[in-house]
Amino acid sequence: MSKPPVVILDRDGVINFDSPDYIKSPEEWVPIPGSIEAIALLTRAGYQVFIATNQAGVGRGKFSEEALSRIHRKMQSSITAAGGQLAGILYCPHHPDDDCDCRKPKPGLLVEIGRTAGIRLDGLPFVGDSLTDLQAARAAGCEPVLVLTGKGTDTRRHEPQVQAYADLLEYVKYLLNQ
Repeated sequence: MSKPPVVILDRDGVINFDSPDYIKSPEEWVPIPGSIEAIALLTRAGYQVFIATNQAGVGRGKFSEEALSRIHRKMQSSITAAGGQLAGILYCPHHPDDDCDCRKPKPGLLVEIGRTAGIRLDGLPFVGDSLTDLQAARAAGCEPVLVLTGKGTDTRRHEPQVQAYADLLEYVKYLLNQ
């Protein structure tokens, strides 16, 4: 039996609105219109959906890992209520100066998803809005996919050759209609 197809998503700027002051509480976590529906569509189509997200606010002392867990529970509840499911959420809690292997643009989070799910990353879509997302995708052998939400419009100026979509829902509809 073959493994189900996989899509990997960044969180802030792809699933929810981002903030320069970090998303520090469940109340600050607000989904981008269509993003929860997009994850539900992927689930119904048989995809496993993983999230790989930098959360430097933990390392900077802006919020705790417990607060991050509450944010993720709210996100998962929203996704479940829409008929979707996440296969996993992996995050880097480190400060950018820590030089860890898991902070994007390094591929550590993506490699860990491949290892825990028992899948090859070659060509798997990694959907992000930032230059570091695209760099991590390339470093892991994933297909970089850009959405123009979050930092996506600015990123597009630096990466005009990458296929870009207005938002996660537009990308998912494209993917499912291939």
